[in-house]
Amino acid sequence: MMDREQKKQFVMCYAVFFMNGMLALSIGSLLPFVRDARGLDYAFCGLIVSLHSVGNLISSFAAGALPIAIGRKKSILLFEFFYPVSYLIILFADSRLLLACAFFATGLARGATSNYCNTKINSIATGKAWALNALHACFATGAFLFPLLLLAITRDGGDARWMIACGIMTAAGCLVWILYLFMPEPEGDRVRASAKADAGDEDGASAFGFLAEPLFWICLGTLFFYLCAEQGVIGWMITYFKDTGLIAAHLSQITASVLWVMILCGRLTVAFLSTKLPKENLLPVMGFGIVGFFVLLILSKSIVPIMIGIMGFGFSMAGIYATVVSFAGRLIKKYTLAWSFILTGASFGSILMPSVIGNVAEHAGIAVGMSTVALVLVVDMILIFALVHYVKKHKEIVQA
Repeated sequence: MMDREQKKQFVMCYAVFFMNGMLALSIGSLLPFVRDARGLDYAFCGLIVSLHSVGNLISSFAAGALPIAIGRKKSILLFEFFYPVSYLIILFADSRLLLACAFFATGLARGATSNYCNTKINSIATGKAWALNALHACFATGAFLFPLLLLAITRDGGDARWMIACGIMTAAGCLVWILYLFMPEPEGDRVRASAKADAGDEDGASAFGFLAEPLFWICLGTLFFYLCAEQGVIGWMITYFKDTGLIAAHLSQITASVLWVMILCGRLTVAFLSTKLPKENLLPVMGFGIVGFFVLLILSKSIVPIMIGIMGFGFSMAGIYATVVSFAGRLIKKYTLAWSFILTGASFGSILMPSVIGNVAEHAGIAVGMSTVALVLVVDMILIFALVHYVKKHKEIVQA
């Protein structure tokens, strides 16, 4: 049961995560336009997408630790300020250095939102996979709407009309900051004292007790390779279809929306099924799905199997992140720093993969670059089965 303040936090977290989906995933949709407008090469595009993930990594950790010093409200407002600033830079800057800084700043804001909302929802509904999947369904909704918005804006105009969409994202960043401003959140020394106590202020070793738990490392590895694949596909898919000519340039944006519609459907489906079936039975099905459908996607040369691959891949990957996080719910609640470490470590995957794809594409072509994701997915599937095996063997500990 939730009190009135918790209900308001619940609803507002869902609202800002919806906006975060639009803001964060617009990076992949805007990338072909920014590349053409600024004359960028594959390697630099891979670098700036990775810089987005670097910012995500840094703020994922800092947004978990900074509230101990300045409070949660001030911390999240500081990081969310980077959203409108970053899109203004993308809109007006010609300098590669400034563009790199802008993509880095979008990651700072994205990571802080992910840390805040996942932690907040987990604290309200600890270990409940439906709550976290519903949260990430809001993200998916925002993510699939932006490519449609961008397509509608650029379809009948010149290439420069993408700048209108960039201006809309600037306004959206301002709106997210305002939503956080009105988010119910106790402030002051009692919050910081509580955070310190939760972090194990009395015993420094207890703050890092999660490092001795195998569940922490298995979840971290699973999320690391998952984020490798997710950021690789999301960051490069539109460019892949546009440059290979497999799909007409003006339709390539639609593939991103199709992907995110299926992610939305998948997250809602997993949120429902996790209330009916053991989540450890659902996760292996998702693991098989992401590998099989991605292989279909990357090997297909005609529109029908490509779309089947996109739809199946999006549906299969939808519930993996939130379900894995729900397995770590006990750790996250017991150790304040556990989630920051999981999110930070896993984020290295989203940093490395876009650059790997970009550099491989620069030397061997974008098709070969995208194919590297298949190897990552196989490793992730193996870790998913290792996680399920551990959970079933130590169920009483995981659910304690």
